[in-house]
Amino acid sequence: MRHWSFIGVVVLAGAAMLASVTDAESRTHDAGSSLVPRIVARALPAVVSITTRRIEYDQFNQPASTRGLGSGFLLDRSGHVLTNTHVVEGAEEIKVALTDGRVFRAALVGADRFTDLAVLKIEGRGLPALRLGASSKLAVGETVVAIGSPLWIEGGPTVTVGVVSALGRSMEQPGLPMLHNLIQTDAAINPGNSGGPLLNLRGEVVGINTAVIASAHGIGFAISTGTIKPIVRTLLAHGRVVRASLDVVAVSVTPQVAYANELPMERGALVVRVEPGGAGEAAGLQAGDVITAIAGKPVRDLHHLHEALSRHRVGAAIEISVWREGQALTLQPVLREEL
Repeated sequence: MRHWSFIGVVVLAGAAMLASVTDAESRTHDAGSSLVPRIVARALPAVVSITTRRIEYDQFNQPASTRGLGSGFLLDRSGHVLTNTHVVEGAEEIKVALTDGRVFRAALVGADRFTDLAVLKIEGRGLPALRLGASSKLAVGETVVAIGSPLWIEGGPTVTVGVVSALGRSMEQPGLPMLHNLIQTDAAINPGNSGGPLLNLRGEVVGINTAVIASAHGIGFAISTGTIKPIVRTLLAHGRVVRASLDVVAVSVTPQVAYANELPMERGALVVRVEPGGAGEAAGLQAGDVITAIAGKPVRDLHHLHEALSRHRVGAAIEISVWREGQALTLQPVLREEL
């Protein structure tokens, strides 16, 4: 009898602990839920809708005006707006609309296609701004809020809430460079959301919404503030980012890529195209080569290759290790400015 009484005590204690944990989780959820409306109310005045006008040519080479839509947010009270490069690239005219009804013509301060980031400038008074937070402090499972202007829906920006699904992702979109160090989230991101802020529960911007996989459900990506901050500083100071380049197109070597290309290694950067007249061609790089090291340091993947090149200046001669058809080669390209 005492045995069963002891079990009963344990069960009751366990139930009490479970109830306590459940209550704590409920309080945390309620706190997060009550925070979101306040965060959104503070952030919305600084979130903008961006419309663009481009001139495109039809099959008869006749010009036609097309409209584009995106999102962005004010970085400071001076009127600098952050958005994606692909939102404003090639635009003849850019207009920025605030939630208070004001509309401004915007000038392009600078854009970086490599990171898909662009800074615009509007002239106005009493402009609000959002604060850039530290994406390095994000945790998987943390609640985040995405704001943007998707699908030409009238009536102001749309707010969606989700969690950080993963950190440090890389992805490539058709016609755009591969993006690295992305935040993956299940907060709904749709066409037109590009350039809008991703906020933490402190109301800080931790990313800029940039991409969604159309064939998947609940998978969106945002460029982290770890990437944003140095690019914004450079664009504000110089209007462009100068990068050293090998003038090659490459992909990360993965087990799948290694198998498909009969490679003896599962790390490195596989060269798939060498640009004519570029630094890589001049040094003897060929399609099919695997870059395994830069300046004596191993190259794990394409992201690592880009990081290694970013540490060298245009005009620098560097040593790269290459695997080619069973042979280990050493080449010495002179880096050129990325176009």
